[in-house]
Amino acid sequence: MKITVTESQRGFLFQKGCFVKLLMPGEYILFGKKQIQIANLSDPLTKRFDKAALTAFMKDSSFVSQTIRQEVKDGQIAVHYADGNYVGALPAGAYLYWNVTEKHSFTLYNITAKDVPEDIPLLLCEKLTRAGFMTSVTVQDSHKGMLFFNEKFQRVLEAGTYYFWNDGAVKYSVKLIETRKRLLNLPGQEILTKDKVGVRLNFVCSYQVTDCEKACLEIEDYEEQFRIAAQLVIREYVTSCTLDELLSQRDTIAGQLLESLRPKAEALYIAVSDAGIRDVILPGDIRDIMNTVLIAEKKAQANVITRREEVASTRSLLNTAKLMDENKTLYKLKELEYLEKICENVGNISVSGGDLLEQLRAILGSHN
Repeated sequence: MKITVTESQRGFLFQKGCFVKLLMPGEYILFGKKQIQIANLSDPLTKRFDKAALTAFMKDSSFVSQTIRQEVKDGQIAVHYADGNYVGALPAGAYLYWNVTEKHSFTLYNITAKDVPEDIPLLLCEKLTRAGFMTSVTVQDSHKGMLFFNEKFQRVLEAGTYYFWNDGAVKYSVKLIETRKRLLNLPGQEILTKDKVGVRLNFVCSYQVTDCEKACLEIEDYEEQFRIAAQLVIREYVTSCTLDELLSQRDTIAGQLLESLRPKAEALYIAVSDAGIRDVILPGDIRDIMNTVLIAEKKAQANVITRREEVASTRSLLNTAKLMDENKTLYKLKELEYLEKICENVGNISVSGGDLLEQLRAILGSHN
């Protein structure tokens, strides 16, 4: 039997089931109980042959010189390169490759260290993450991340992307905390005033976390606790005021609420910069009553102004009358003034009975 081994192949000669030697490219004629198994140089040897066969092959110096062996221990991975190009990552085990047409190389990493070395290229980290050998964590800008290994706090992460070895024994988690100034909005807070009037308030305030680590580790749900603290401050303030006091103190209520809320917020590692009541919504019946009172007040003010103007007008008329009574010439001038005004507004004059010109002449002549 003639068997040909090509340049991209190698042959393994067996006699009576036992390995004899490695065959290089060429033609071979078999006699007796000899056999040849062909292996492609592109195939990993560990997939083509079992461990016993590979152990036998390693006794052949020609085979050893044309192969490369890499052992990966527990807690390690090997990054596999062929001619300097990334091929993949290998978990724990023993691997054997032909090292003829391609030059294979390996880089070992200890994955029990959890943190990935900083000198590993980002592109390689992305590939290892997709392969399941790494876990990636991204902390967004304007946030800080609380890093936990198996629910145990490790450290604070600034904005960026972080990679950790995924050995299966550690569960990674990150709690993100917003570090920018934020707005707390409490709409529709229904509270009774001191005089038992139910009002609905819309409260707003700006706040910012001052110590992310303590807020996360020492306080359970610091945002909800801050919300409740703000509600209690509002309730305490409103219940101590009557409705009239509440409405009249709209300009100063923001400062008072801010001063009351600050110490409670500081205990939660939160800084409050401003606060205030945006809206005060009254019940329908109270609103109608206040509108009626307001209309009555405005009407009373209007009446006062009207009376004041009437008095001033009457006083002016009285003074004018006194002057005309004391001075006859002034009286006649006033008559002429009114006559002039009448004439300005008259377009046509129709006379019935008497001579209008004679009457006007008589009026004018009486002033000479």
